[in-house]
This record gives sequence, C-alpha cells and structure tokens, in this order.
Amino acid sequence: MRIARTTALAVTAAVGAGAAAVAAGRYASDAALRLPAGHRLPTEPKLTVHRAEAGRITLTRDLASLRPGRYGLTGRDFHAAVGPVLDRTDGEVAADTVVRRLERVFHGTPDTGDRAWLTPQLYGGDPATALGLSYAEVEIPGELGVLPGWVVPGDRRTWVLAVHGLAGTIEHPMVVMDQLHRLGLPVLSLAYRGDLGAPRSPDGLNHLGDTEWRDVDAALRFAVANGAARVILYGWSTGATMALFTAARSSLRGHIGGLVLDSPVLGRAQTVRALAAAKHVPNAFLPLAVRAAEGRTGLTDDRLPHIGGPEGIRVPTLLLHGPDDEIASYDYSLALARSRPDLITLHTVPDAPHAAMWNASPSTYDESLRRFLTPLL
Repeated sequence: MRIARTTALAVTAAVGAGAAAVAAGRYASDAALRLPAGHRLPTEPKLTVHRAEAGRITLTRDLASLRPGRYGLTGRDFHAAVGPVLDRTDGEVAADTVVRRLERVFHGTPDTGDRAWLTPQLYGGDPATALGLSYAEVEIPGELGVLPGWVVPGDRRTWVLAVHGLAGTIEHPMVVMDQLHRLGLPVLSLAYRGDLGAPRSPDGLNHLGDTEWRDVDAALRFAVANGAARVILYGWSTGATMALFTAARSSLRGHIGGLVLDSPVLGRAQTVRALAAAKHVPNAFLPLAVRAAEGRTGLTDDRLPHIGGPEGIRVPTLLLHGPDDEIASYDYSLALARSRPDLITLHTVPDAPHAAMWNASPSTYDESLRRFLTPLL
C-alpha cells in the first residue's frame, strides 16, 4: 500500500509539474505569438517625456534615447517624429535626460510625465497627411476576408508590395514611400491578418510569417490583376519572412522581380527566445517558450533553410540588417548573403534596433535602396 501511495504521489507531482511547464511555456511564447500590431516591442524601454517645446523634446537618458537617426515616438495618446540628439546647450537640462529634435507631432500632444517609446514607424496618419502623396484605399480579397491596403500610384509597371513586421502597422512603409514614389514605382502597403481592420487569425496567434504569407500572396495577385508586370516584395522583420515564403511558394512567383529584406526573421526559435527574454521570462523557461510556440503554431525552423537559403533565392535581393538587432539574428542574414553573393547584396547598419535600419542611417539606407532598385526599373 505504501509503495502504491508513493507512486501515486509521484505521478501526481509529475503531472502537476508537467501542467505547470505547459502553462509556463504558453505564457512565455505569448511574448512572440500575441504581440499586437502597433504596440511596443518588449526590447524597447519606456521613456519619460521631461519637456516638449517647439523643435525640442527632452527624454529619459537611456541607450535607446541616445541612438543616432530619426524615429517615431509613441505614447498612449500621441505619435511624433524625433530626429537626432541635440547638443546640450541649455544649462537647465538635467544630466539624466537627452534632448532630441522634435520634428513633427502627428496626433495628440506629448506632455511632461508622459511615458513613451521609440519605434521605427516615423510617420503617423496616411500617405496624404504624412507625405503629401495621393493614394487610394483598397480592399484585397484574402484567404480569411478583406485585407485593407494603400496604393500610392506611379508611372511604372513594376510595383513595390510593402509588408510591415512585428508590432508594426501599415504606416511603417511610409519611411521609404516618398523615395519609391520619386522613382515612379507604384507602392502597395498591406495590412494583413491580425492588423487593425484586417481579419483575425483563426487561433489569434502570430505565426511569424508561416500563414501570414498567404495574405502577401493575395496582395501579389491584386497587384498583377491591376496592371503590375513585375512586383518587388519589400518586407521588414516577419514581413521579410513573408516575402521569402511568397517568393518560394506563390503560383505567381514568376512576377516577382526582386526582394528587399529588412531585418528578416530567419531563425524563428531564436526570435521567440529573444522576445520572451525581453519580457523577463527566466532563462530556464526559454526552451519551454520555443517548444510551446512550435506546438501551438506548427512552426519549426527546419522549414526556413530551403526558403531563406541559397536554393530559395532566385531574384536580385537587397538584405538590410545590423549586428545590434536583438530580435532577429544578424548572423543568419550574414550567412544567407554569403551563400548567394551573385544575387544578394548585404547592407550592414550598425547601432540599429530591430526593423530600424532606415531610422539609424536614412541617407545611406536610401542610397543603397536607390542603387539596388535602379537596374530593376
């Protein structure tokens, strides 16, 4: 009897421990699989607005607020564009603060005491209000329902299909939209499943491109049906992963003339671990986060090598990434670029967080993009 009771207690404890591990894994994996569009990436610290005035904004001194370049600054009730760090000419500026150029406030008003964070989405609003570009709101028939999109018209028959990534929105591609428009390229910026105004994923989870690519495929069909002879797929983060899947799997891949991949997520297990760690999940639970993500979505990294590997790249590709990306490993991009030097051009951007290669160095980014696109026009 004592042996049976001891065995029963051990089994109960094991079952309880197993259930706790499953629950912990699900919680940890939510950092990647339930990251809402338009919200703060967990790697971005919250900053305090200390002062806002014409042309200047004072923020908490932090490695993030000291970054070079131009970023969006988002709070609960406002979105603004901030430029470089300014010289400390004001004796009243505290040592624990940073003053950046305040370029424009798109909505709301940043006030003293507000909490905010930096984002790669510099602009807010739409192409007309943010950039002065005419555009049309379109509805794209997708697998799960109607997908919203913006089309900025151009004279050429080569279109750019732009796809944001983790925590981004349809507004993110506006950082390059003006340049693309000057080149005469029509631009289609897509809102895909899980975005505001788009259908919800059936399980409510982000599949890191593995199912979302079918919305990019739907947008590709829309572009071809509306006059695009060729399409350049341009993606950030998981949007770049979607572009790779689309280029490999779409029945219309023959219309794809090039790829622009900014901070692509090529190692999804690494990205899940990084996002969970940024949410302060203990190291011991990080493998559980990966296993839970795989179990809940069917994701495995062994699907990516033939998509993002040498045999998966068939068209000219511009790869933009940096070694300071905490979410998507730069090493994977470096290996990919070295595997196909005949097709892939790598532009390395230092001091840039995830999906913010343009923000860290707009002029060099724009020049790399221009040189890549010109032969494809």
